[in-house]
Amino acid sequence: MRDESFFLRPVHEWQRRYEALRASFVERLPARIIAERFGYSLAYVHLLRHLFTHQKIDFSEPVPEGKTHRRRLDSALKAKICNWREQRLSAGEITALLSEEGVEISVRTIERVLAEEGFPRLPRRSRLKLGLTVKGAQVPAVAEKLQLAEMPTSSWESEAAGVLLFAPFIDQLNLPKVVEEAGLPGTKTIPALSYFLSFLALKLIGTERYAHLTDHAFDLGLGLFAGLNVLPKCTAMSTYSYGLDALHLQRVQQSFVKQAARLRLYEADLINLDFHTIPHYGEQSVLENHWAGARNKAMKGALTLFAQDAASKLILYTAADIQRDEASEQVLTFLSFWKKQQRGLKPTFVFDSKFTRYANLSELNRAGVHFITLRRRGKSMIEGLEALSPWQRIHIPHGKRKYPNPIIHESTITLPDYQGELRQVILRGNGREKPAFLISNDFAAPTELLVGNYARRWRVENVIAEAVKFFNLNALSSPILVKVHFDVVMTMIADTLYSLLARKLRGFEACDAAKIYRLFVKGKARVSLRRRKLTVTFPRRAHNPILRSVAWHQLPQSLSWLNGAELELRFK
Repeated sequence: MRDESFFLRPVHEWQRRYEALRASFVERLPARIIAERFGYSLAYVHLLRHLFTHQKIDFSEPVPEGKTHRRRLDSALKAKICNWREQRLSAGEITALLSEEGVEISVRTIERVLAEEGFPRLPRRSRLKLGLTVKGAQVPAVAEKLQLAEMPTSSWESEAAGVLLFAPFIDQLNLPKVVEEAGLPGTKTIPALSYFLSFLALKLIGTERYAHLTDHAFDLGLGLFAGLNVLPKCTAMSTYSYGLDALHLQRVQQSFVKQAARLRLYEADLINLDFHTIPHYGEQSVLENHWAGARNKAMKGALTLFAQDAASKLILYTAADIQRDEASEQVLTFLSFWKKQQRGLKPTFVFDSKFTRYANLSELNRAGVHFITLRRRGKSMIEGLEALSPWQRIHIPHGKRKYPNPIIHESTITLPDYQGELRQVILRGNGREKPAFLISNDFAAPTELLVGNYARRWRVENVIAEAVKFFNLNALSSPILVKVHFDVVMTMIADTLYSLLARKLRGFEACDAAKIYRLFVKGKARVSLRRRKLTVTFPRRAHNPILRSVAWHQLPQSLSWLNGAELELRFK
């Protein structure tokens, strides 16, 4: 005979849950009382309420009491279930697939079959891994190495397909060999070259920060450029850059400069040197204060060095891990680097007055290296100019120079800490309020050439300004100087690629990277793959005739990092 104990002390689990929920929603009992009455924990009572509210518990058909008979499945159905589990599908996903085929089997039955066949339970996956995002947002694919030979014939639109214009120059510079010689690390899913090209792709399209990578998370064209299905995610890129050390970056620079010199990109007889402070605004920044000329003040930041070939205007050396007390010695560090790269060649270094100490000028002189710099002028030096003679007017042959005919006074001087004599050229009438005191150890060069070479030192300042403007050099997100140096090295390589492309564009050879990007690289295109042949078709644009006139057939047409796939560029 049944009484009220049937409701107050239920035997079956489904009834216990029912009575617990009824006590919560109908009788409005506290969760603590319900937990004590039905033998549940407080957290489980809250879970039951949540499941019931979201319609994940159904009492319309209670579980039958007593012993139930298991459903028997034939071998073909079991094999199909096992095959789907090998594809990492959950029991719920397998149940849905069987339901689409008209076979209704419960999740518990699927789990039982898989357990009997020896399959372990899948680890719990987040909603993101399951593709169930808020408001049905699409989840980007996981980056992995692209097997081009296994890909079927396909065609798609790429928002940043213009980056493939640089593909021939990447093979021309032999960047895969640069990565190999540098010994850059890779992972099981993403090779070192693909990581390297992913960073390079972001530089070439002017991406400011890794956080902006999500704008290109679905672009198959950018992924193809790096040899991947899509670019790696922001966290992967940032983590990789932290994993590099100074030796990796030194090897990258050495190998890259060697490949560029092989193509005769540098004349290397005149090299401009300059410092640049990349500001860092973090509240807990541990970086030192350095002078920032663009802001005319000292501020916390990373001190970087740029060496530029004056003739080609290409960056050929960078350094970023520089402390304030090490800055003066950087000219000797660069000299050591350059001797290993260009044996027997003795260039002329051009830098400003605060770049190094007079004692280091003696070291350059002993090494047989010419230099042109400014003397640090004082009040007495300026006051004594009127007593000097003779003064003569010279002509500096430069078409765009506003003051091509300054007057000069030339003499021989000695300086403290410098062993030997120096050649001094005092300039007036050069557009400056105060005269300039040029000093050099080159006594054979004509005065016009000496003055003109120093006057063109602004080229290195221009290339730094371009790196700040387009390559986002000042977007410093970390005080880790090795990471900063990696970004600077990638800027150097991207700048060289833009220069190589600009040289092929008739009438645009002297344009900066920002203008080349805006007129030629920016914009979408259609990428087609058919039998290991990539065809990139660019839509009609005003500057397409310039691109059509480029002799692309004289450049490498196969992509070595994509197993030698053939590349064809078409311009409507």
